[in-house]
Amino acid sequence: MDVPVKPKPTILVVDDTTDNLMLMNALLKDLYRVKVANGGQKALQIVAAADKPDLILLDIMMPELDGFEVCRRLKADPQLATIPVIFLTAKVAVEDEELGFSLGAVDFISKPISPPVLLARVKTQLAMKSHVDFLRDNNAFLQAEVEKRTQDVLAIQDVTILAMASLAETRDSDTGNHIRRTQYYVKVLAQQLRHHPKYAAVLDDDMINLLYKSAPLHDIGKVGIPDSILLKPGRFVGNEFEIMKTHTTLGWNAIEYAEKALGAPVAFLRLAKEIALYHQEKWDGSGYPEGLAGEAIPLSARLMALADVYDALISRRVYKEGMPHEKARLIILDGRGSHFDPDIVDAYLVVESQFVEIALKYADSDEDLQAKAAQLSRSG
Repeated sequence: MDVPVKPKPTILVVDDTTDNLMLMNALLKDLYRVKVANGGQKALQIVAAADKPDLILLDIMMPELDGFEVCRRLKADPQLATIPVIFLTAKVAVEDEELGFSLGAVDFISKPISPPVLLARVKTQLAMKSHVDFLRDNNAFLQAEVEKRTQDVLAIQDVTILAMASLAETRDSDTGNHIRRTQYYVKVLAQQLRHHPKYAAVLDDDMINLLYKSAPLHDIGKVGIPDSILLKPGRFVGNEFEIMKTHTTLGWNAIEYAEKALGAPVAFLRLAKEIALYHQEKWDGSGYPEGLAGEAIPLSARLMALADVYDALISRRVYKEGMPHEKARLIILDGRGSHFDPDIVDAYLVVESQFVEIALKYADSDEDLQAKAAQLSRSG
């Protein structure tokens, strides 16, 4: 099996004197591919091409663009900045070397050129560049792998959440669209509420994304409620409502168990637990399961409370028609300061047109409701 021959490194020599270019070409051509440019502008054109050099030997004293300016432009371009530059110069003043190194040059070679010195320094800089390129390529590969694995984990998270939420949805009269609608209601509410000074520091992009991911698990505890109560279309009697209320603590316990099984706290599960446990609390303290009031109720649950109630009002169910948006809006307004956080109601009023759009986009079709009715009939 033939081993592929590694191509020679390419060196660009830049000098405005033809004799110097010929000399450098003669010294380097047996070991390297050599390109030449008789001025700074020409050098920049060559470097901008697809086949970029591995090293640049750059004269300083040239008309129009001197070597310092050429180096400055090269280092200002992220695509070219990693190409090492060695200055060739008869200028040996300390301030010239300081300027050259400050611009990003890696070395100076004094004229007249000493061939052994030139070849040794070129070899050293190419070896260093080879190591740097290897590390950079390896880091880029590792970063790409990490990003891919992270995306895989996030995708598994999302699928797991929706699978758990869908499990709860199969037990009651909600369709899967209820999960999507409430997800988006919570998201647009949070995006609007972040403009409030009180919440700007809390509701950053990461937090809003976690809220969006967590929202589908708000009713996961319904899997533990008996069908005779969960599917009852009429009013609850006796202790039925008390049993129904336990879906909040059942949801908390289920997610808490899952989090403990993972062996470490998980941000979106922390929010999911809050939402599951407290989304039935009311601003005035009359909700359940703990009768929390005001800002003692976690923000995640206060957002979910409005989203969940709005969707329950406007959505069609197997046993009822949906309420017009205008009427649902009045009920939300009437609950400002009693059922709902006033700030969240104010945010809702700004984005209510988006609520309507979400409700229409993910509306339950006749087929959805027929499928749900058939499913409930089988389970009953």
